[in-house]
Amino acid sequence: MISSNDFRPGVSIVLDGSVWRVIDFLHVKPGKGSAFVRTTLKSVQTGKQLEKTFRAGESVPQATLEKVTMQYTYKDGDEFVFMDMETYEEGKLTTLQIGDRVKYLKEGMEVNVIRWGEQVLEVELPNSVVLEIVQTDPGVKGDTATGGTKPAILETGATIMVPLFIAQGERIKIDTREDKYLGRE
Repeated sequence: MISSNDFRPGVSIVLDGSVWRVIDFLHVKPGKGSAFVRTTLKSVQTGKQLEKTFRAGESVPQATLEKVTMQYTYKDGDEFVFMDMETYEEGKLTTLQIGDRVKYLKEGMEVNVIRWGEQVLEVELPNSVVLEIVQTDPGVKGDTATGGTKPAILETGATIMVPLFIAQGERIKIDTREDKYLGRE
């Protein structure tokens, strides 16, 4: 159990049988009446947001989440299948649950998966990944690192802006948090 006074962004709670993450909170002490905590919650399973008010000091069940290293094995329709490397159990996530990070998932990639009990909730990608460029305009001799940028399509289907000197077939390192080119590999 966690007190509503201890809410901080990122805290996970159980509400109506599902896991919600605190996005924003405001502790309000009106001149008349008791204090309360106004929160914005985001469902970890569906991504839906909810505004809810709790009495100050109200106890709410805290979600016990565990982080497990799993390997992305294959895509089954709209679901991505991840396998626990120790127990060989599989967990599935939809494209909606993974969000825009799906563009950096590559078969065989090991990622951190957040689980609540036996239910897989979300994926944490590494801060950087190395992927191959499958299509881009050809690099021309004389193009420098300080020049402009051009779009490049990666092996996962993602499009990222790269310097002009980068050619098709090269492997590059990408920052998954900011969708930025970091360098050649």
